[in-house]
Amino acid sequence: MARICEICGKKTSVGYQIERRGLAKRKGGVGRKITGRTKRKFKANIQTIRANINGSIKKIKICTRCINAGKVVKVV
Repeated sequence: MARICEICGKKTSVGYQIERRGLAKRKGGVGRKITGRTKRKFKANIQTIRANINGSIKKIKICTRCINAGKVVKVV
């Protein structure tokens, strides 16, 4: 299965890791310059838990933000 939260739909997103050089202007330099960009993935913190859904116990994949918000009832 995919790495997707079954409650809110949060999933892996893509972005860049940015390499910079130079000294910031506020520190007396001429500014920071970007010297490279590398693609990277931001992975959601997905946990597999046993939850009580509509009176039945199921294993679901859910992000930690939804767990902390109390959107599901964990089975003890």
